[in-house]
Amino acid sequence: MNEAEGRILTMTDKRNLEKELEELRQQKLQVAEEIKIARGHGDLSENAEYDEAKNAEARVYGRLMEVENTLKTAIFVDDSKLSTDVVAVGTVVKVYDMDMEEEETYTLVGFTESDPAKLFISGESPIGKALLGARVGDVVEAQTPGGAIQMKILEIRHR
Repeated sequence: MNEAEGRILTMTDKRNLEKELEELRQQKLQVAEEIKIARGHGDLSENAEYDEAKNAEARVYGRLMEVENTLKTAIFVDDSKLSTDVVAVGTVVKVYDMDMEEEETYTLVGFTESDPAKLFISGESPIGKALLGARVGDVVEAQTPGGAIQMKILEIRHR
């Protein structure tokens, strides 16, 4: 199974990926033109412009394939139609951090929207994994780089 298969992403993730795909297609054309120009400069064995253009081509094509594959294989959810019975990608979860003795509100998002500083966390993150599938009243434990944390689910709602 490749990395994109089985990923659950939001419609915002889908829009972000589609936008990136368009940009990559434009970059592909631009890189092709750069290669054509660099070829015109003569001996390719000592042509740094050509080497750089070919490296750029490899990066663009690699990312292009990754984005296309993600768009084909990921599962996209409409945040507004999700149940609030259980924590899922696309829901907002208020928790009580039992170690810090404080409340936090996390928004579970797909990887393109992830921003830990804003508490927008991916379902693939340690806290996201612990929260997925939990219900109000459940206590979950997340294995984070800073150690294990326990959280009680207080509320699940739409974004």
